[in-house]
Amino acid sequence: MDACRILVVEDDSDINALLCRILSGAGYRSDSAFSGTEAQLRLQMGEYDLLLLDLMLPGLAGEELIAWLRAEKTMPIIVISAKAGLDARVNALRLGADDFIAKPFENEEVLARVEAQLRRYRLFSPAQQSARLHIGRLTLDCETLEAKANGNKLSLTAREFAILELLMRYPRRVFTRENLYEQIWGEPYYGEDNTVNVHISNLRAKLHKADPGEEYIKTVWGIGFKMAQED
Repeated sequence: MDACRILVVEDDSDINALLCRILSGAGYRSDSAFSGTEAQLRLQMGEYDLLLLDLMLPGLAGEELIAWLRAEKTMPIIVISAKAGLDARVNALRLGADDFIAKPFENEEVLARVEAQLRRYRLFSPAQQSARLHIGRLTLDCETLEAKANGNKLSLTAREFAILELLMRYPRRVFTRENLYEQIWGEPYYGEDNTVNVHISNLRAKLHKADPGEEYIKTVWGIGFKMAQED
């Protein structure tokens, strides 16, 4: 497999060069951009697996670049910034960043976070996903957005469908509430929201109504949820 290609967007030439050395030392291919405008041009001209992004940039600001990129691509974005206050972190994550590293940073932390985001990106890459899913008497058609249990059509909300699709794609995996919230809602999970539980409860009720004799979603106590069947 080719080495992952990472774009480093940082206007400080010394920090940019350091990040590129860290990445190349771990076997990644890296390119440099020193302004938001230059980064936008590079992203339009080539394909990257991940973006390391400063926020305070000449030309197009980091926040503007995140907003533009999220309308175009799904690649992971890790912000590395001295704007480490809570408001800056939350704003970057809400715009579409996947992670945030405060300056000054540790080399090992940068590599660990890059590796984690690339693992997640490969795991949930649409290119590796089939359009039709089937477990027991439950079927999902991800092109027509049709779901059936025991031959009975399920009337699901968009979020319910997305949760069920995620569980069915990885039936052996236990998803925590944090996993589900961040994957389906695309926002950070702060541990106090009951949203996931409500959606799981509604989804279970609809599955039970369509197929009363079968359990489809299993609770793994203290951890989260998974499919009750795996084939």
